[in-house]
Amino acid sequence: MASDKELADFLAGVERRAFKQTVYTVRDDDAALDIVQDAMIKLAEKYGDRPPAELPLLFQRILQNATHDYFRRQKVRNTWVSLFSSFGSADDDEFDPLETFEAESGTGSESSENRLEREQVLNLIDAEIQKLPARQREAFLMRYWEDMDVAETAAAMGCSEGSVKTHCSRATHALAQALKAKGITL
Repeated sequence: MASDKELADFLAGVERRAFKQTVYTVRDDDAALDIVQDAMIKLAEKYGDRPPAELPLLFQRILQNATHDYFRRQKVRNTWVSLFSSFGSADDDEFDPLETFEAESGTGSESSENRLEREQVLNLIDAEIQKLPARQREAFLMRYWEDMDVAETAAAMGCSEGSVKTHCSRATHALAQALKAKGITL
């Protein structure tokens, strides 16, 4: 059974990686912070009495489920917003989706050109990751975005460590070729 100190140490150690992973997934810092905090609270409340060795995989599963829940809520919310926005007349200035988008995206010190270029590159990378076969994408994201080791990834995927290495190698080569063909070198 994990002591309070072991649980706190685990959460402190995984906090930054989980946040980065979630920001990459949801592309919203505030939402990512909420998701990670909810996952940490759920782990502490429901599974804090588990052995320390089980905490990493439990946390990853909780974090993945919390992220999926976020996307489900967004989909429902966006459906209702678009339905309600269609009720407004053409001269009704109360609801403007473009103003909402501009307010959410915010402005920073980064130039529009740099931001656009960065967003385009990230979208290309994301699109190429989405084109990978499911097992390759899963192995790639767990190993390189979630920073899990080969054994943890194999346990989470329910396959051998050799399979994880093969999936990661194939995914890396496919991504490199696809991005190189589009003129992106990392």
